[in-house]
Amino acid sequence: MNFDYTDEQNALRDSLSKWATQQYDFDKRKAALADENAWKKNWATFAELGLLAAPLPEAFGGLGGGPIDVAVVAEEFGKALVVEPYVPTVVLGGGALAYAGSAAQKDQHLNAIASGERVIAFAQAEPKSRWSLNDVSTTAKKDGAGYVLNGQKSVVLGGPQADHLLVSARTAGGQRDAKGISLFLVPTNAKGVTRRDYPTMDDTRASEVYFENVSVGADALIGAADGALPIIERIIDEANTAYCHEAVGCMRMMTSSTQEYAKQRKQFGRAIAEFQVIQHRLVDMFMATEESVSMALRATIKLSESDAERAKAVAGAKVAIGKQGRFVGQNAVQVHGGMGVTDEMRVGHYFKRVTMIDSTFGNVDYHLKRYIALEQKAAA
Repeated sequence: MNFDYTDEQNALRDSLSKWATQQYDFDKRKAALADENAWKKNWATFAELGLLAAPLPEAFGGLGGGPIDVAVVAEEFGKALVVEPYVPTVVLGGGALAYAGSAAQKDQHLNAIASGERVIAFAQAEPKSRWSLNDVSTTAKKDGAGYVLNGQKSVVLGGPQADHLLVSARTAGGQRDAKGISLFLVPTNAKGVTRRDYPTMDDTRASEVYFENVSVGADALIGAADGALPIIERIIDEANTAYCHEAVGCMRMMTSSTQEYAKQRKQFGRAIAEFQVIQHRLVDMFMATEESVSMALRATIKLSESDAERAKAVAGAKVAIGKQGRFVGQNAVQVHGGMGVTDEMRVGHYFKRVTMIDSTFGNVDYHLKRYIALEQKAAA
């Protein structure tokens, strides 16, 4: 199997890396975080570079790429600590529309995503759902040709920037039934939608979203009513894979930054990089990062296979990269000493990001149990 990137993918990586170096370095990023509207300029740049269109269908304004293109973008975003809501909009929102949307919905929304005019946040998690995708208490009751939504969604990543919300809601069955879940695309300015926005510990932004008698038309329903869970599982697996590649980008930077710091910091008249114990630690960090690269690529390749194979590969990647990300982050901070956790040092910000990635859509423990359950089911 050929693991080489295409010329187009390498060009995409190079252009994104060049932009990050010039326009999104650590100091400029820090200044932009203080401005709630700074992300809009970056989002327009993403559209110009083709990042938003890369994985979307050509028939609807995209470039016809796939998960490998998303992987390239995500890793570079990890290196630069990009906070804009790329995965919620392109992978989750764009994925749901590409897989289940009608031709009219695709034409309206996918073209808008590709051009940077549409920003989507996935309102899926609830206060008590604890990563369970079928635990949905938000309701969508039939009202003539449309629906009325009521409920609450928690930690909606990208919620403050979004103009539309992709909402999972129960249209039939009990709270934890696999059947009876539907997807709706709801404008954030719809009557009855309220948000409480806040920053997360890794400098991204999220929202608590409340729906109170929110009326939507029949055209807000994405795919068939009551049968959205398989689509949700698929797009979240794709999002987790993208986040795995983002974590790899963070780990690469933590490893290289720690190597450079060890060469500069002196103890007993020598650079600490000359001490064997530090050399062993740096090698272990490098190996952990390279193992994570392999696991992320394996998950990416498996996205096109059966539901069971895809789910098992993604769960395995989340477990491995969650553990390795913590290992690399802890060692990077330890080698840097107390400075490693200060705002002035990049390494602490990377560690925060990989920690948040681990807890997004299921942490190590959750996905380990998921992997075991899938193995037992396959063996039965």
